Amino acid sequence: MALPDIQFTAPDPAALAAHTGRVVVFADLTLDAEAKRVDRLMRGALTRAVAADSWSSVKPGDGLMLAFPTGLSASAVQLVRLPRKAEAEVLLKAGATIAKGLKPEGALVLARLVKPLPALIEGLALRSYLYSRKAEAPKLPGTIQIAHPEPEASATLCAEVLGRAEAVHFTRDLVNDPANILTTTEFADRLLAMTAMGLSVEVLDEPELEKLGMRALLGVGQGSESPTKVVVMQWKGAEGAPLALVGKGVVFDTGGISIKPAGGMEEMIMDMGGAAVVAGTMRALAARKAKAHVVGLVGLVENMPDGKAQRPGDVVTSMKGDTIEIINTDAEGRLVLADVLWYAQERFAPRAIVDLATLTGACLVALGFENAAVFSNDDPFCADLLKAAQTQGEGAWRMPLSPAYDALIKSRMADMKNTGGRYGGAITAAQFLQRFIKDGQPWAHIDIAGVAYPSTDTTLAPKGASGWGVRTLDALVRAKFES
Repeated sequence: MALPDIQFTAPDPAALAAHTGRVVVFADLTLDAEAKRVDRLMRGALTRAVAADSWSSVKPGDGLMLAFPTGLSASAVQLVRLPRKAEAEVLLKAGATIAKGLKPEGALVLARLVKPLPALIEGLALRSYLYSRKAEAPKLPGTIQIAHPEPEASATLCAEVLGRAEAVHFTRDLVNDPANILTTTEFADRLLAMTAMGLSVEVLDEPELEKLGMRALLGVGQGSESPTKVVVMQWKGAEGAPLALVGKGVVFDTGGISIKPAGGMEEMIMDMGGAAVVAGTMRALAARKAKAHVVGLVGLVENMPDGKAQRPGDVVTSMKGDTIEIINTDAEGRLVLADVLWYAQERFAPRAIVDLATLTGACLVALGFENAAVFSNDDPFCADLLKAAQTQGEGAWRMPLSPAYDALIKSRMADMKNTGGRYGGAITAAQFLQRFIKDGQPWAHIDIAGVAYPSTDTTLAPKGASGWGVRTLDALVRAKFES
């Protein structure tokens, strides 16, 4: 879904009284100057609200609604609790509070005293996301007017966070779209369309992938009618070796011959979440014209059972040349990433690599829906990534790598097995991927199985795709890879 219509306007007392939609004001234990103006029109109703015992239980960033206020034409006045020196996390939450339940009549937000304004606007934009495939389209929120004494400067100040929010919406749309709509071809076409933003986009089809020797990747999709593809996106806002972002793009995962249980399989539309985050990040970088060299590579494939499908017991040869014994065809994401990771290093010799994938149920068991699992061979690079996640309020937790786990993926007949069994499953998957990382190459693997598609809504997203990672990776690029 596109962003809501957010307009920055100069304060207008006459328009305030006549506004028929929602009016939003801010207060902490006392009313700010903007709220006092509204309070006078409402004959002291806001003063009584903040003096009530119930107001003290309203947490910073949350609010309460006063319907059909006396003295105003507004349908409601929303009083949002906001300390004078609110941290970014509280401002994001306050923006999200405004976004929830917005109606076609829109809202007027009295934001003269809100600092920093971009955090509030980003929270509003992120939480305003809607997704539906119903015959009757959902009613979109009307225009949201941000009243500020310097509207043009405010619009300029907030343009970057709005571009990033749009990129998160793009990612969420990709993850939420069902597999009969988001085929590998449709996915590639949407990425090709980003050339209009200045990205260089190249699609590698099956004959070229076969020529490159990507048999690990191609084996995953050989049971599907949907062709396997690799899409390479490049943003060259600076010279020098790039940061490489690599994403798993399994548009639907049945598990293949090792078929998944029927219950919950419909959620496997989200198994391309890593590729969606890479695509959204590239979109965010292009939108703000980042002064960085970043490449995004995604392996697009569908894992289906068929007479041509890969079988347990098969042995495939990766682009690197290592052989892999297929123990479980549902451990397919690491096969996709193995070839794309090797290709990224061979072609681009990157400064560092981050791969993202909804890779293992074991990650979900370990960390739930709160944190992504982060594995890395480089302590300083990992610290930079974790710090970027922390600044954006996106949960991430470092997990161990150790040669001791390699014994679990040792194969009798091939160089490795594609799964090490139940115990330490997220770790053995990372150990597998590390075999396709060259010596001395800084690398981080992020398993987003829990955070990409939470079971409930979150502060900044309704239930469904979260878009986790776009903001973190954008922050990482800003902090460590911009010239």
